[in-house]
Amino acid sequence: MNLANDPTIERIVTPRLALTTAEYLAYDCGKHVLVILTDMSSYADALREVSAAREEVPGRRGFPGYMYTDLACIYERAGRVLGRAGSITQIPILTMPNDDITHPIPDLTGYITEGQIYVDRQLHNRQLYPPINILPSLSRLMKNAIGEGMTRKDHGGVSNQMYAAYAISRDILAMKAVVGEEALSSEDLLHLEFLEKFEKKFICQGFYESRDVFQSLDLCWQLLRTFPKVLLNKIDVKTRNEFYDRQPERK
Repeated sequence: MNLANDPTIERIVTPRLALTTAEYLAYDCGKHVLVILTDMSSYADALREVSAAREEVPGRRGFPGYMYTDLACIYERAGRVLGRAGSITQIPILTMPNDDITHPIPDLTGYITEGQIYVDRQLHNRQLYPPINILPSLSRLMKNAIGEGMTRKDHGGVSNQMYAAYAISRDILAMKAVVGEEALSSEDLLHLEFLEKFEKKFICQGFYESRDVFQSLDLCWQLLRTFPKVLLNKIDVKTRNEFYDRQPERK
């Protein structure tokens, strides 16, 4: 754990110390280790302080030009080693200065890591828990871990359709603030209805609620039935016909 008021050298050393310990547990002791690094923004600020003290030529927003390489040396110390039983999984956590995702710290981190979960302040202020903004969140490994035999054959299409519908709904909500609800089409109103249901039923999840991937997919179909079948153009016709009218399995 790195805090903003920790000494500079401590913020520089802490992530490497944690990963060295994790490598011993994973590769020498055969353990599967999860490393949570927080807050990497404090680490990057310490890197900038050291760079300034050495009078190096600054890059974007005063951060050193080698910050990408430096962060990669940390984030890429994850995975497995051939012939060793253990593994290392990393979850780096960072604070976006002024909630700016284009800031060098989250920007470079997003290039290196295999995915990101975006915690949104506006959703938090609206009492939506967990306040995860779906649109900037992503996984670059998802396509290799979903589908028939792993989750369900409709997973990919449903994911794409939900993402597209939510993105369109957010755009329509912004347009409504300009032109008013009276100027919206019936299809636009369906998207606004979907938006409300999506945020209250899908994004929101109780602190003690346990929802597995199959329950989530059934919930997705329940929300997608807000639209006529013909509008679900991100899902192939065969899958759409099979699942659109199907009721969720009860345990």
